[in-house]
Amino acid sequence: MRGELKAPLGELYRGEPADTVARLKRKLRDHPPPQFAVVGDFVAANVLAAGLSPHIVVVDNKTLRMDVEPVKHGLKEVCVPNEAATINAEAWLALRAAVTLKRRVAVVVEGEEDLLVLPLLAEMPIGSVIAYGQPHEGLVVVTVSEERRDWAREFLNRMEMK
Repeated sequence: MRGELKAPLGELYRGEPADTVARLKRKLRDHPPPQFAVVGDFVAANVLAAGLSPHIVVVDNKTLRMDVEPVKHGLKEVCVPNEAATINAEAWLALRAAVTLKRRVAVVVEGEEDLLVLPLLAEMPIGSVIAYGQPHEGLVVVTVSEERRDWAREFLNRMEMK
């Protein structure tokens, strides 16, 4: 199943962070989404530095598996465990609560946040936008559609339970 996740889940904005975030900013301005989430410390830092205000920030205080300074997001924090290559029920429930309660929140993961894009795709309203990094390539911007949501739910259903 890992192979299915290597390809970007949305549109890949190639280039330097300043350019890719500027393009994201234009997209959000031209088509304001019901909710906006970012996953990953590097992406979160660049998005916040550009003055964007995501509803949900998901970070693990690592970039390319190296410890980094925590992102200054100014949001209410919820700390959850989530081992590498897994989706922990507690992490999923924290994301669901952020989406359904429409709370602006930072989900700080003890472990790894990479796969948490999937429950966001499954839970966020249609038209919402999720941004995450594609290492050494750029920024992936996913607009939640029924098709993307169905794909995420089907993928999640195929994952092994622990």
